[in-house]
Order: sequence, then C-alpha cells, then structure tokens
Amino acid sequence: MEGQNKSITFDGREIRLTTGLYAPQASGSVMIECGDTSLLVTATKTTKKEVSDFLPLICDYEEKLYAAGRIPGGFMRREGRPPERATLISRLIDRPMRPLFPSWMRDEIQIVASCLSLDERVPADVLAVTGASIATLLGEIPFHGPMAAVRVGLIGDDFILNPSYREIDKGDLDIVIAGSPDGIVMIEAGANQLSEQDTIEAIDFGYEAVTELIKSQEDLLKDLGIKQVKLSKPEEDKTLPSFLEKNCTKAIELVLKKFDQSKEERDLELEKIKVDTQGKIESLKDDNDLKVLLSENDKLLSSDFKKLTKKLMRSQIINDSKRVDGRELDEVRKITASAGILPKRVHGSALFQRGLTQVLSTTTLGTPSDAQEMDDLNPSTEKTYLHHYNFPPYSVGETRPMRTPGRREIGHGALAERAIIPVLPGKETFPYVLRVVSEVLSSNGSTSMGSVCGSTLSLLDAGVPLKAPVSGTAMGLIKEGKEIRILTDIQGIEDFLGDMDFKVAGTEKGITALQMDMKITGLPVSIISEAINKARPARLHILEKMQEAIDKPQESLSPHAPRLLSFRIDPELIGTVIGPGGRTIKGITERTNTKIDIEDGGIVTIASHDGAAAEEAQKIIEGLTRKVHEGEIFSGVVTRIIPIGAFVEILPGKEGMVHISQLSEARVERVEDVVRQGDEVTVRVREIDSRGRINLTLRGVAQAGNMSYPEPTPTTPVAPLN
Repeated sequence: MEGQNKSITFDGREIRLTTGLYAPQASGSVMIECGDTSLLVTATKTTKKEVSDFLPLICDYEEKLYAAGRIPGGFMRREGRPPERATLISRLIDRPMRPLFPSWMRDEIQIVASCLSLDERVPADVLAVTGASIATLLGEIPFHGPMAAVRVGLIGDDFILNPSYREIDKGDLDIVIAGSPDGIVMIEAGANQLSEQDTIEAIDFGYEAVTELIKSQEDLLKDLGIKQVKLSKPEEDKTLPSFLEKNCTKAIELVLKKFDQSKEERDLELEKIKVDTQGKIESLKDDNDLKVLLSENDKLLSSDFKKLTKKLMRSQIINDSKRVDGRELDEVRKITASAGILPKRVHGSALFQRGLTQVLSTTTLGTPSDAQEMDDLNPSTEKTYLHHYNFPPYSVGETRPMRTPGRREIGHGALAERAIIPVLPGKETFPYVLRVVSEVLSSNGSTSMGSVCGSTLSLLDAGVPLKAPVSGTAMGLIKEGKEIRILTDIQGIEDFLGDMDFKVAGTEKGITALQMDMKITGLPVSIISEAINKARPARLHILEKMQEAIDKPQESLSPHAPRLLSFRIDPELIGTVIGPGGRTIKGITERTNTKIDIEDGGIVTIASHDGAAAEEAQKIIEGLTRKVHEGEIFSGVVTRIIPIGAFVEILPGKEGMVHISQLSEARVERVEDVVRQGDEVTVRVREIDSRGRINLTLRGVAQAGNMSYPEPTPTTPVAPLN
C-alpha cells in the first residue's frame, strides 16, 4: 500500500497529510497530523433511497483512550457512549460543514474523525474540523469549500494561534474560528470578560490564519490533480412555487403583519392557509400536472410553502424594517425574572422569561466528592461546575418520547456552562461543586441564552458569590444581495428563516462566551463586528431586568445545603493528616461526623451539615499540621499514661510525651503520683527529635493547681483467662 505524503507549514508548525492510504472504501480520507496528534478523517457519500426535504449529514468525532496511552475505566474496560467532549467536537465539525453543502443536496453524507494519538500541545478539535474539509474535497463531494478552523488564545496582550491545553487554561480567551473563502461560518468561544473590541480583533486575527489554510488546501488539490466539484443548482419544477406565490402571497403577508398576534395564533393561521391551498389543488380539474407532482412527493407542499413564507418574512424585514411581532430591529422582547421560586430544599432557583421563551434554572451545592470525573482525552480530570440543559417536547407544544439528552441539549448546556465559568468564585473562597439545571418550559428562540440568565439568578439565590452577573442574547441576520439587516434577540421564526444565529453572553465588563452558526457560506469580519457591538446594549438591558429580581448573593445558604470549610495546609504534611493506612483522617471524620477531602496542592475541604462539627475538624487538622518549636509553652490534656511517661495533647490531634524524669524537679517513682489521664497541665516543648517526635517537660513550668496525688492503694491483680 502506498499513499501520498504532503505537508503544510503553518504558524511555524508542520501539518502532515497522508492521502490515498487509509480507509480506501471511503469517498475521501486523510490522516492529518501535527506534533504527536494524529487523526484519521473520512468523508463518505451514498445516494439516499428515500426523498427528504433536508441534507442528511452526520458528523462524528471518536476518541479512543489508547490515543493517550490509557485503558478505559469501568467494568467493560472499553469505550462506550461518547463522552460529552466528543459530542461537542462532533458539533464543532458539523456546524461549519453543513452550510457549505449545496442546499439542494439530498445524498447521505457522513464525516468521521477518529483521534488515534493525542499530543497535549496540539488539541485535536481544530485539526478534525480542517481534516473534514480535506476529506470531503478528496472525495470529490460537492462542497462550497475549502473550509478550515483555527483556535486563538490570549495570554497577556498577545494573541496565540492554536495554543496548547496548558496555554488555553492559562489565558483569557479560547475561541475557535472556522471560515470559507466567502468569510466566517462558525465561531465558538469562551472568554474571561473580554471587551468587544478585543474579541473582534481576535476573530480578525483568526480569520487571517484560516485564509492561509484554505489556500494550502487549494494548492493540495492542485498538486494531486483533483478538481473541486461545484454542481450548479438543478432545475426545479416551477409549477407548485408559482401556484403558491399567486394564491398565497397576500394571505401570508397579512398574517406576518399582524404584529399583535401570538406565535400560536400565527402558526395556526399559516397552517390554515397551507391546508386551504392543498384543498384548492385537489379540487382543480384541469391541472393534472400539479396533482401528479404532489402525489409523487407529499412533503413538497410543506417545503415550498415554508420557502414562500421565508421569502416574504425576509422581504418585510429588508423593506419595512419590521419583524413579525412588530419590534424594531434592535428591540428586546419583554423580560420578567424572579428568584427563589422553589422551596429551599432546592438550594437555589429562578425563573427567567423573555417573550415566550421561559427557563427554570436550579442550583445544587455539592461537596468536592461530587465533582464529575472525566474519562476522555482532555488533560483535565474533573469538572466542578456542571450545567445541564433540558428541552422537553411540551416546551414547543409537541409530543415525543423523552430520552437521554441529544447533541443539541449537550451543546446548549456546554455553552451556558462556558458563559458562567469566568465569574465563579475560586475554590478557597467557595469550595462547593456546583450543578445548575436549566429546564426549558417554553421555547420561542434563544433558550440557551435564557438558560444563561436563569443560571445567574439561580446561583445568586443559592448564595454563590459570583464575580459579576452574566446575561446573554441571540443576534440574527437577514442578507439579501447587498442588503443586510442585523436583528437583536431573535425569536424562533427568525432563527429558522434567517441566515445567522449568533449567541453573545457576558457581563457589564465584557464577553464570556460566543457561539455563531451560519446558514450561508460566510460573512466578513465587519458584519460580525457590527453584530457583537449591537449585542452589548441588549445584554446590559437584560442585566438591569435581572438585577431587579436579585442583585447580590443571598447572605445565608439553604439550611439543606452542606456546610463547607476550605483552607490550605503545607502539601508536605498531607501524609500527617491522612496517617498510616488512612487511620488519622478516618478517626477525625468519625469523631466529628464530617466528610474531608484533601487535594494534592494542600487544599482541605470539610463538609458537614453541622457548622460546629466542621470547625472542630478544622481545628484538629490545623493542630496536626501546625509546626511546633522548641521552647513553646502549651496548655494540654493528659491523654494516656505509660510506665515511662505521659502523653499530652498540646494541639487538636497532636501529642507530645512527658518522660517520667520531666514530670517534677524531684524524683518520681510512678507517673500516676504526679498526673492522671484527663488532667489539664501546662507543658513546655523540650525538644523535637530526629523522627519528629515532640518531647515535653513540666519542670520549671508553673501549673494552675497542685497535681500531686497520694500513694495509690495496692490492688490485687486479676488472674488471666485461660
């Protein structure tokens, strides 16, 4: 077997490509490598047997733990359901690829990216996105590419191209930009309250790098002698569209201009027009062609009716600058917000509503042991903030089986999670593991941003000291030729029939998360810049409404939430706290009825529903880890007696021994002649030996009382049991 090896020099790194060797039965395949990260990306096209009204595209990203030299956990010891991170990367591939396929294509297409080796310096996700474009082009699948993706980080004042995992964690920005020759088609970002201007500069910086990768792909095709397939749009039967335009235009326009009607009323009226039109067609006597056309494809009427509705709605926005609900282009829907709507057994709760979109968010405070363990290729081993987003069918007035979360729910939850993380308090300030669940109770666009707003309110209601409140809004776009209209706070129909869904979340200071998806083949940075700047006043308006409901964290936690204390000890003394075989820490937990977690860095977290018990455990641990110096004087309690001396607890959990010779200036025959178990004594640290043992003395130390005891009465020894 022989393949062709090519390489691309990009940002001082070499991206190696192997074509024609792996997966020969796929339409196109490429092994794309950078550093020690290797991905096999395939694209396969098959003819769809059934007629559909959408492109059946499937994008999958696979992680194999052998790529990082690890064996999967669990009983089966093999990979099972894809981890959340793999699902998010699958979406990252799908979102920029989907708008670049011809809108009329109905062939089944599947793109599979398999991570075979992972180098922590080279994240696999952006390589997978670029590899998807290369595999599709090599497979000669019709595609408005090439397309490429890069990641941009920010450390200090410097933008970094394709940073490592460590640099991503260290920096204030993690943004992925994907683009085509026509412009940017996808953005995914998390930021540490970055200003709009800095965010725009990062996007511009990233797209310049994208254009380099696009040019490299064009050169690759030329070197391999492959011509890019660009099919012209097939001729459509104009019979039905012409009939609909002639018979339905005025009726649809009247519905779209009833600005005071609800979404349900508008949908019912549009459905009635469609049903009436179908009745008219069926009653025609002299147009058999139209009847035959509909009988061959029963989905055609719905598809063409949606296209006409889309055309008329877009025309209304372009020509009249009026939206279907009568709002101005930059106007936000009516907002209501409330916090603490559920009993305090739920640690925090809030209800956020914008227009017909309504989200219920709840917060649960957990202990460090509640952190989610990550069994994937990401170097991070756990998550301490979890955001789960649920989208039940009743939220859109539908019925369907309720199953496990789908890709959309996982993606929206991850976006809201990303928006909140930059404003969460540090572990030492607030050591709780946090879980927020956003239940979409009603949906009419921008539910992910609604869950961001609801999450902020819920976290504050739970008493979480956020650095700043976060709000979010979704921006839309209508582009007809050179005419462009940017829409603020889009609702469902504007998302469905528009060209862009651009979600912007952030604080008053700056942006914390971005997510942009396109339905066209690309936009210039200038238009994206305008959308980002127009989102800011909308965000601030929403923040004002949120702060009317709750403007600061609740001063006290729910009585049903665990109480946590967190403090730092010297990492070298962790073993002292744990003790041989864990006996010391087990003894502390049993004595105080608490739960104790110690991190490698020395952060100790104590959990208990009893605050006094948590404080007692803290005192014990602080006593164990406090360094004792020679000459220090302590008041302590005699804990046990042995023939050669007495042990005194000078600090919680820390004992020293007073040798019998150090109990008094005079000679002592028996230890019990001077002290007994339970006595309170004042001792001085005489020395700390080479093994760390503390030797104490009573000699020369003034005592609070007389500890001399009379000679004890002799007792008869008990005969041993046989």
